[in-house]
Amino acid sequence: MEKREELISILPFLPVVLQSSSLLWPSQVVEGLKALSRGPEHSEVDSGEVLFLAISDLRDSLCLSESLAVSAAEGYALFFDELMSRVESRKWFSEVLPSLAALLLRLPSLLDIHYQNADNLLGGVKTGLRIIGPQEAGIVFLSQELIGALITCSFFCLFPITNRDAEDLPDINFNHLFASIYTNYSESQEHKIKCIIHYFERISSCMPTGCVSFERKLLSGKHVPFSVSYPDTEFWSKSAIPLCHFEVSHSGLIEDQLCESLEVDFANKYIGGGALRRGCVQEEIRFVINPELIAGMLFLPCMADNEAIEIFGAERFSNYTGYASSFHFVGDYVDEKPVDFMGRQKTRIVAIDALCSPGMRQYRPECLLRETNKAFCGFFDQSKQHLYQETFQVEAFCGDKNAQEFESHSGKAGSVQMDRPLSSPEGLNDGASIAELINKSHIELSRQSKDPQDDIGIVTGNWGCGAFGGDPELKSIIQWLAASQAFRPFILYCTFGEETLRNMEQVTQWILLHEWTIGDLWNMLSEYSSQRLKRKTNTGFFTWLLPS
Repeated sequence: MEKREELISILPFLPVVLQSSSLLWPSQVVEGLKALSRGPEHSEVDSGEVLFLAISDLRDSLCLSESLAVSAAEGYALFFDELMSRVESRKWFSEVLPSLAALLLRLPSLLDIHYQNADNLLGGVKTGLRIIGPQEAGIVFLSQELIGALITCSFFCLFPITNRDAEDLPDINFNHLFASIYTNYSESQEHKIKCIIHYFERISSCMPTGCVSFERKLLSGKHVPFSVSYPDTEFWSKSAIPLCHFEVSHSGLIEDQLCESLEVDFANKYIGGGALRRGCVQEEIRFVINPELIAGMLFLPCMADNEAIEIFGAERFSNYTGYASSFHFVGDYVDEKPVDFMGRQKTRIVAIDALCSPGMRQYRPECLLRETNKAFCGFFDQSKQHLYQETFQVEAFCGDKNAQEFESHSGKAGSVQMDRPLSSPEGLNDGASIAELINKSHIELSRQSKDPQDDIGIVTGNWGCGAFGGDPELKSIIQWLAASQAFRPFILYCTFGEETLRNMEQVTQWILLHEWTIGDLWNMLSEYSSQRLKRKTNTGFFTWLLPS
């Protein structure tokens, strides 16, 4: 066990210790958890105030010297002794807390089983729990039971935090979450905690048996085998791929859509954002209604411009209403989505972080490229990697007027073969037409495929807008470009009632009617952005494009 690279990377950030090739809790921690697992008659933990004392004792047994947030103790006491009803409190301390303590006692064995199985999941691909560092593509599979144990560690504030800043890792313990309801109480913060407490109640009564995968996705800056490259502006300008279907929902929520899709998390570069602090907008809400997402905060450092994080299988446990200050937990949610052959619930969430407070610089070419590539990184499908690589080859040669030379090159590279020679009159003979023809063949092959992955579109909304300050019209078009380049069959856009997007359906349908390619739309967006920077226009993109 001590020779496993994955374990070596994560061990400094776990509360357990490695001794004689086995993962263990220190003996004092075992005693404390056993007492808690027997209920309040043995542990005497029957209130939030005493609970925090028990948490402090466990931390002392682990020699965790880092101070917790000021007022964390008062926050635990306020929630469990005043905000929670007496009936709920009795159930929590007599049933839920003992069950969570028993789950923590199983953490070392759950980790042992995890690492034993990690080598056999994806045919030699690393899937074990580890730090997936910057500029490192990789995936981790965790059972829902192991995730439950890890999030319970967060509740008890048992994770060491000394080296987390150095590794660009987000907060993982719950001390700031509880402290905030005491220092600056708000109903939305109380209800965020209620969602997580409800999750603990659910797993204590019936532990889920599936798994969740956490994948760090990367656009490589170099031509690396088996990777997708970071496109430049010329690539987007010349892309001859048709735009995908565009649907608009003016009232629905991303997480409520019934179609199987990749759902966008409007993320902070530190995944989870303010979920464990005071944040209560789109990402934070998603993390508390699907609390298994929190586990990714343990081992996924902040994202660079060419990175995204995709999480597959996180179950939803809570219903809610409202947003930001009006957010309210309103009860249980039974997630009835089917599971795949690996036991993952068919909920795919991709975290992509937009530029924060970009102002006018969002119209600069480098910022347009950054945002489009960020979305493309999140939206690309690893199973279609060969199509992306061939597309990059096509675009690299799209200026070549010699069709036969290109056909020869692409044939050697293993590209899609056409039914007729590209040099024939019907095949067309200029570089742009060649690119269009081959890219359309990729789309057609993708549509004819029996792979269910090909039906998975993008469900998104006003990414990088709202608190981040982006232009909703600009961001919607950027995401459409990225989804189309990623060979996604559709994008479903939730406007959340944004007034500037009221004409979105008319504009997108007009563009589709005129059969624009990605390059056409990119060039038009670039021209609009240039005019915005030069103060030649101050209107939104939709009005600028279609004044009538």
